[in-house]
Amino acid sequence: MAGKKRRFGRVRKLPSGRYQARYLGPDGVDRPAPHTFATARDADDWLAEQQTALRRGDWTDPDAGAINFEKYATQWVDERELAATTDELYRRLLRLHILPTFGGLDLDEISPPVVRAWRAERRKLTGATTVAKSYRLLKAILQTAVDDEAIRRNPCRIKGAGKESAPERPVATVAQVDALADAMGPRWRLMVYLAAYGPARPEEQAAMRRPDVDLDTPGVWVRRAEPELTTGRRVEGDTKSEAGRRFMVLPAFMATDLRRHLDWYAEKEPNGRLFVGEKGKPFRRSTFGRKWRKARAAVGLPDDFRFYDLRHTGHTLATRSGATLKDTMVRAGQSTEKAALIYQHSDHERQREVAAGLDRLVQREREKASGTQRARDH
Repeated sequence: MAGKKRRFGRVRKLPSGRYQARYLGPDGVDRPAPHTFATARDADDWLAEQQTALRRGDWTDPDAGAINFEKYATQWVDERELAATTDELYRRLLRLHILPTFGGLDLDEISPPVVRAWRAERRKLTGATTVAKSYRLLKAILQTAVDDEAIRRNPCRIKGAGKESAPERPVATVAQVDALADAMGPRWRLMVYLAAYGPARPEEQAAMRRPDVDLDTPGVWVRRAEPELTTGRRVEGDTKSEAGRRFMVLPAFMATDLRRHLDWYAEKEPNGRLFVGEKGKPFRRSTFGRKWRKARAAVGLPDDFRFYDLRHTGHTLATRSGATLKDTMVRAGQSTEKAALIYQHSDHERQREVAAGLDRLVQREREKASGTQRARDH
């Protein structure tokens, strides 16, 4: 078969006794097989596979994937208009969890077994949430490589590997929220109440100004967000989604706290910040975090109860008060039901309330049915 004329490609026998296959690619480049073959039939079969790929439009330049992953991934992040916090997250995930394994490889050297081994190793060394975030990022980068026709298929094929299954977050009671507000002190008590009864995100509170407060309703406008980077710098930007721009109508009891905070602690200029530290500067996560940990311990809440869990608490209390899913979405500034449902916490106390409600309904219906039957009997 060696040296035989064929319609597609060529096969020749080498001095070693093995066979080499070559074909002319659609780009006009003569393409040799990446390895030699033991028999002419094996070489011919390989050529047939390349011809089939060409006919189906599945052919990819075998040299296209010879691109360093670190270079490609860095450019991938650079080319996207990411929010500052997302940009920071992606670069940290790359630096700490992805590039140590894949940084020295070319795109076409990253195979499903390599990805599986990397994920298994990461799961032993770090938290499941971080592994899921890292896997999603890796998969997104390599999917772009597929779109760029640098590789034929995405090697990230582990079902469910990008899903986060964080444990259900704890919920505080009304008494605990009040105790936290007292323990945080008068300068920060309003932040506790806005987080629980707004519910407002920390980065939304950091961006609030005097004009955002409505003392008559009472309520607060959320118009922007200022997340804090790991460097301590706050970055002014848009809310998490379009739904994040909203007016939060607050419980009437918060009117006094709003008025006092404006009088005592907010910056005095017309567009002054609502929340600043004792030295008059935007509050820092590190400083606020120390106060939060002391207050949490004083109230007796568990060490894993985060300030952000007050937002979870607000969702749950709103639901108990009769709020619908749409109501909680509007209040929390969420654009999807999936995001809102994360906070539709149903704990044992709520389940007892539901069971008690069912008991009352069943008893009423039974009494009603029993009365109807007695009336018929008479």
